[in-house]
Amino acid sequence: MLRPPFIETPIEFLKGVGPAKAELLRAELGIFTFGDLLHHFPFRHVDRTKVWPIKELDDNLPYIQVKGVLSELKKEGKKGQERLSAKLSDSTGYIELVWFKVPGWLMDSLKPGGQYIAFGKPSLFRNIITLSHPELTTTENEVAETGLQPVYHTTEKMKARGLDSRGLTKHLRMLLANPELKLDENLPPNSISRNKLMNRHEAFRNIHFPQKIEALQQATDRLKFEELFFMQLKIVQLKNRNSRAATGVSFEKIGPQFNHFYETQLPFTLTEAQKRVLKEIRTNMRGGKHMNRLLQGDVGSGKTVVALMSMLMAVDNGYQACLMAPTEVLAQQHFKSISKMLEGMDVKVDLLTGSVTQKERRPILEALADGSLHILIGTHALIEDVVQFQNLGLVVIDEQHRFGVQQRYKLWTKNTQPPHILVMTATPIPRTLAMTLYGDLEVSVIDELPAGRIPIKTLHRYDRGMMVLFDFVKEQVRQGRQAYFVYPLIEESEKLDLQNLAEGFELVQHHFPEGEFKLVMVHGRLKPKEKEQAMQSFASNQSQVMVATTVIEVGVDVPNATVMVIMSAERFGLSQLHQLRGRVGRGGEQSYCILVTGDKMGNESRKRIKTMTETTDGFKIAETDLQLRGPGDIEGTRQSGLLNLKLANLALDGQWIELTRNEALQLLEIDPSLQKPENFATANFFEKYRTQKGDWGRVS
Repeated sequence: MLRPPFIETPIEFLKGVGPAKAELLRAELGIFTFGDLLHHFPFRHVDRTKVWPIKELDDNLPYIQVKGVLSELKKEGKKGQERLSAKLSDSTGYIELVWFKVPGWLMDSLKPGGQYIAFGKPSLFRNIITLSHPELTTTENEVAETGLQPVYHTTEKMKARGLDSRGLTKHLRMLLANPELKLDENLPPNSISRNKLMNRHEAFRNIHFPQKIEALQQATDRLKFEELFFMQLKIVQLKNRNSRAATGVSFEKIGPQFNHFYETQLPFTLTEAQKRVLKEIRTNMRGGKHMNRLLQGDVGSGKTVVALMSMLMAVDNGYQACLMAPTEVLAQQHFKSISKMLEGMDVKVDLLTGSVTQKERRPILEALADGSLHILIGTHALIEDVVQFQNLGLVVIDEQHRFGVQQRYKLWTKNTQPPHILVMTATPIPRTLAMTLYGDLEVSVIDELPAGRIPIKTLHRYDRGMMVLFDFVKEQVRQGRQAYFVYPLIEESEKLDLQNLAEGFELVQHHFPEGEFKLVMVHGRLKPKEKEQAMQSFASNQSQVMVATTVIEVGVDVPNATVMVIMSAERFGLSQLHQLRGRVGRGGEQSYCILVTGDKMGNESRKRIKTMTETTDGFKIAETDLQLRGPGDIEGTRQSGLLNLKLANLALDGQWIELTRNEALQLLEIDPSLQKPENFATANFFEKYRTQKGDWGRVS
């Protein structure tokens, strides 16, 4: 039996680990092999060369270490809520050490009268400098091996078995000192020299145990480059493969349906941005190559018209088109607006959702199969096996991040020759994230709103001022306008202490009496028909005020609505707040978005509210959202499998992403199959990387 490469050796075979600790490492941190341990990078390094005199400490200092004698060890409190405290004294004074969660092993290990080095962040409690949950060691030798000591993430379970940060440090020192450990180079020689990168073995040594801060920075740069380079190499290779392999249906002409719509049916003049995007799509679909394009456009920028005109190109060339939306509400909204825009034209459009009965489905499926149905709009129902097109030429997917790859792939295979793909999102995606998530798609951006749109005024108000707010909204409604009140929950949550929707409805009802105003309530638990009736009532102005949850985030288009009141706005994410704001400002009147919060807000909540009041630019909002939340929380990115980054940060490392993308492009331009001898190491590593990360498939 062949022995696995040293780096792939199971972690229990590292001296000092053994089966019990190995099980903990696997369960708690996902560390299975020597290589996994090497990739468990420190989250910070601390300078442990200085020992502070206690009298010089204050609560403004960062992490520090002091040396002294331990005394007055006390354990207090009920079982399960114990508090352990002690004094540490030197010749200049004393500090208090305190632990609020007391592992059993800790009490037994501390010896009053012993000399200890304590490390932690000083705080002031009752005028005494205190270190909470300090790291304690009994000799300087354990911590003075290097000026910069690594600090690793660990867990309480691991600490109880000696796998705290110091324990992990010991195991990593042993691993890096092993002569069998050889970390071969995996980057192209040209990339290393061009970017002055540290070699791979030294980078791993210095990311864990640097002697100088400069070495730590060089190691971080090298390994960050490596992470992003192989990610970009995969994306660029996928894009190149798609453009070579996938011949697409060719839409040779702009025909009568497109021309008639453009000349007589178009409800407004296209913006220059819409014209530019249509030209990009037209060029793509005419060239005989398969189109795989992402269309980004802020709320209200006119993506639907661009999608419709693209579908008319398909119809004019003898093909069918479909549009898939994530919710029934949004699918119905698209069906209504597209049907209205095509009124009187010889283009047949229909709607297929989960609530369409079997009896209603039969004629739709027959018309689809014989080609007499030109455009089909729907939800996930479109991917069912019974849905067979005669000649599908274009697939449009709205809010595409809500669909999994397999769902999109099913539509892609609805024709023997793959249809063109146009995916749309109204959630602006920061450039760095788009380059990573959608790097294998061509990207079009509608970055201009239709003429005549008056910018929405966004205001922040506290819930103590609701009386004034209600008066303002009443005045707007009396002038013939309509208003939304949006709540974050539909049932009471003691944890969040928020008013639920029912209470909110009663409150709004009290201030908008039934004799003068008509109210409607919408939430996700309504049956589809009830929801449709409520929305229709608001859309036709039979109801002037809608009290709702975020079910109205997408798919509600009421130009007469001019006020959006978002209750407990501090509980919403930036992207959601921006989407909700986009429900107003669709007509010719001044519109308002009012963010109502409590007095107490955290720093992130304040920054979100401030960002909303300062800008309506969706791309600026998306950048801020990325910085606040990180890429793993941006809608749709968790499912991508792309963001398993340990060092690189997509919110902060835009320059690195561009640099590594350019390096990947250069490499594949010179050596598309990575067959040149100097690139063998890169090719071998890349093959393993692809296998480990999984293939994203040909549809993004």
